[in-house]
Amino acid sequence: MSEIEAIRAQLLADIDAASDAGAIEALRVAALGKAGSITALLKTLGAMTPEDRQAKGPEIHALREAVTAALGARKAAMEAAALDVRLAAETIDMSLPTDTPPRGSIHPVSQVMDELAEIFADMGFAVATGPEIEDDWRNFTALNIPETHPARAMHDTFYFPDTDADGRAMLLRTHTSPVQIRTMMNQEPPIRIIAPGRVYRSDSDATHTPMFHQVEGLVIDRGIHMGHLKWTLETFLKAYFERDDIVLRLRPSYFPFTEPSAEVDVGYKQEKGRRIVGGHGDDDGHAWMELLGSGMVNRRVIANCGLDPDEWQGFAFGVGVDRLAMLKYGMDDLRAFFDGDLRWLSHYGFGALSVPTLSGGISA
Repeated sequence: MSEIEAIRAQLLADIDAASDAGAIEALRVAALGKAGSITALLKTLGAMTPEDRQAKGPEIHALREAVTAALGARKAAMEAAALDVRLAAETIDMSLPTDTPPRGSIHPVSQVMDELAEIFADMGFAVATGPEIEDDWRNFTALNIPETHPARAMHDTFYFPDTDADGRAMLLRTHTSPVQIRTMMNQEPPIRIIAPGRVYRSDSDATHTPMFHQVEGLVIDRGIHMGHLKWTLETFLKAYFERDDIVLRLRPSYFPFTEPSAEVDVGYKQEKGRRIVGGHGDDDGHAWMELLGSGMVNRRVIANCGLDPDEWQGFAFGVGVDRLAMLKYGMDDLRAFFDGDLRWLSHYGFGALSVPTLSGGISA
């Protein structure tokens, strides 16, 4: 047996006989440390002739790889055995009474969803839902979003590799607007709906997550104009924030699916490190904060859904449910909504009997 083979056999035997993690670490240092036996062999390669190096080099490197793998495997086996022993000892008698009673609370997103449904139901709106996996046509094309629009880019949208039976690309919906398309195609006007639900975009920071919640509203009827839109939003926000001093400012904007379009700002003031919605902007310490997007439904969108845009008009709006919860209940990081931290939920959560009602108080 050569010297390298002898070292290999001895080291593998010592590793197999090691009884604890300390022994494994000692063997690693003795073999692969700065003064280790294998390290010493590696150092001899520099003084060898090219022919000897070509013959001995692969053997020495194979020795190092074999010993490294054996050390890792033995360490993993020891850790697995220790875990099995620990799991066997840590038993729980499920028949014993609990030390504390079960605790549960309503997640703020669920609470706000219920609040929105209560408010809009009082204004004659129904709640509409749709699939979270949508086709490219309903999510983009029917909404007058052109092929070159940046919202279609891969960095914003989660696409699936396969297409549907009609050859359309499939994706995780980026907004709940496809629910509006489905409703207009399947329901005769007049239409008054809100479409709450989960949506998906490739974005993640303190105020953005790859999955978040959105609610959109849609009204289709004869003779609808921007005045109806503003009244609806004012009525909704006054009921949601439970304040009568809500003041809105509509700024011209652009969305492919509405024309004209408007960004909606709400007056707010800063108190104790948080934004308090209410009051006039640009007056007595108040400022304006962008809250949602809105506008009159584009004629092309109405026509894409099989309706006559000369007869039917409408407005639409959309806002993040998580953002509404953050503003109303003083939360500063959107990522906490999805961390599953019971301490956060016990602080911001709602009791099971906290059912929103307009008569008893939306957030009572």
